[in-house]
Amino acid sequence: MTTAAPEGIPEPIVDQPSRAIIVSLPRELAPYARTQLRWRPGCTVQVLRDGTETYPAMLAAIAGAQQTISLETYILAADNIGTKFKEALIERAKAGVKVRMIYDAVGSFSLPGSYAEALRAAGAEVIDFNPIAPWRRRFRLSHRDHRKVLVVDNVVAFTGGINIADEYDGVENGGGGWHDMHCKVTGPIVLDLARMFRRTWLRHGGGAFPPIPPAWSAPPGDGPSYTRLLDNTLRRQRGTTRRAYLHVIRSARRSVLIQNAYFLPDRGVRRALARAVRRGVDVRIMVPGSSDVRVIEWASTYALRALVRAGVKVLRWRGPMLHAKTATIDATWSTIGSYNFDAQSRFSNLEVTVEILDLGTAQALVKNFERGVANCDPWDEDSWQKLPWWKKALSWLAFRFRRWL
Repeated sequence: MTTAAPEGIPEPIVDQPSRAIIVSLPRELAPYARTQLRWRPGCTVQVLRDGTETYPAMLAAIAGAQQTISLETYILAADNIGTKFKEALIERAKAGVKVRMIYDAVGSFSLPGSYAEALRAAGAEVIDFNPIAPWRRRFRLSHRDHRKVLVVDNVVAFTGGINIADEYDGVENGGGGWHDMHCKVTGPIVLDLARMFRRTWLRHGGGAFPPIPPAWSAPPGDGPSYTRLLDNTLRRQRGTTRRAYLHVIRSARRSVLIQNAYFLPDRGVRRALARAVRRGVDVRIMVPGSSDVRVIEWASTYALRALVRAGVKVLRWRGPMLHAKTATIDATWSTIGSYNFDAQSRFSNLEVTVEILDLGTAQALVKNFERGVANCDPWDEDSWQKLPWWKKALSWLAFRFRRWL
């Protein structure tokens, strides 16, 4: 059986035995897809910059919820922004909306118990992911839920790098002015995000949660984007995001633009970036100039030295923290999510990233990148040579321990 698609979007072909959807991608997009499985046609992606754009959109979606709200975040703070979200969720819970929340026990370590209790008193269900309890049989301190996901009524969803804390809000709103990227999505991809949340909820102590229809069973929306969820819940999925990055970097013919908060790429990724430069690809990496995790900044500095020697252009953000995790290849393929190029994202943390094949979304991210260039300083071999000897030594030493960072 073939599902009808809106005009201009190829109809997905259903593989009946496995019930997987193989999407016939347009010729100009197909080279950037590592696989044709699980792409969702007809989606709409709205790129959101910083908390200034993201928080109002998320709060508006919560306020309009009629049935369900699923919120998953690494950092949840009881500050100004955190209070706004708490009040919005309490209001909807009291109105009869089923509210479920997952927050990470380490990322939200400073969250007072009264925050969750207020939500529970209103009828919401709240669980803390992997609480700090060494006496538990399967306790692993390094296994964290680093995702940032909001799904409302299984119709609209948000994901990206933005946590719920004042640091991510604009300075004009009293926030810390951290730079980060998020996105709002509609279409079948929303069901993928909802099902991912449900799996995490049930695996980590959440209450009853009715099944959610698979995304392949939903009719395509009328949006221009093909999207695909990269989810590492299962052990065999841990390398999914890395494999997607390697594929598109190897496929790049014009440009590779990456913004990443904790940039410690492994040898395979570094080689792929260097080879892209040798093919004549414009490879630019934007990283924090001053990181909130200094040891990663030092280790990253050492890794970046090898890349600039290979011709990669490195840009270091000025001012408050750059926390974004985005990439755009050839202004065609894009990704927005929570995945960092470090060992924690690759091996330990739960992460989520959305692959996007859509020229409009890619152009929006290219414009965002170019806008950010004005707020960056170039970093090259001369920059390394000007560092004092002790900073070079710290960078070398931190890089040796990159597997644990």
